[in-house]
Amino acid sequence: MFGFFRKRRRAKIRREPFPDAWLEYLETNVPVYRRMPSEAQRELREHVLVFLHEKRFEGCGGLTIDDEIRVTIAGQACVLLVHRPTAYYPRLRTILVYPSTFVSQALEWHGDGTMTEDAQARLGESWTTGSVVLSWNASKHGAANPHDGLNVVFHEFAHQLDQEDGIADGAPILGRGLARTERRSMYLSWARVMQGEFDDLQRRVDLGKRTLLDDYGATNPAEFFAVATETFFEKPRLMRKRHPELYEELESYYCQDPATWPKAPADQDEDD
Repeated sequence: MFGFFRKRRRAKIRREPFPDAWLEYLETNVPVYRRMPSEAQRELREHVLVFLHEKRFEGCGGLTIDDEIRVTIAGQACVLLVHRPTAYYPRLRTILVYPSTFVSQALEWHGDGTMTEDAQARLGESWTTGSVVLSWNASKHGAANPHDGLNVVFHEFAHQLDQEDGIADGAPILGRGLARTERRSMYLSWARVMQGEFDDLQRRVDLGKRTLLDDYGATNPAEFFAVATETFFEKPRLMRKRHPELYEELESYYCQDPATWPKAPADQDEDD
């Protein structure tokens, strides 16, 4: 019953007019939006309307939240939802935004059973307890260059997708609505390709070789999925060329094919 009313409410929100000022923020601050097909752009705007109705933004470190911050972050987060059945990041309630790099306390367990706490500088974090934490400076500048393979919003919201089942393991929920046998086939293919690509990235990083995917993806499978998502949307042509199986898995999951999107004239060309 609650799902029915939620679905109807969201449909009503998606029909609301999209403010001109918000569209300007998308076109200026989220250049990947300009490359998307017109139908995908329309769907993205609808998702942004729902996202901003349902999620709360809080400024931290003296930052005052305004529409530019909300729309710029929401626009990037919703790129990952286009063309897919979506629950709009159901575990997420709040986006905490700092002006720039923030300090987070990281817990580290040691082999002798002891634990230490270490302060680390961060650009973003994704929590399973209902929050994403972002640096506004990194969120804006990460989107400004759509071809450098680095986008903190894509990264942290990929973690949110991964964490929908409560586990951050690099395996998001696949095949919603499909038969069990079809879903099983998807998971087997996903596991084979992702594990192989993750192992290859670790090997290349250990050898000091250059990699298309950021080295941070070699940390663990969850970080690999988040980094691969950044690369998929920001360097799609190179990923399709150098990692065709990885590209195919992400294309199937995200139901998008960014390698076919036209390049906007004002964008820095991706190095093919």
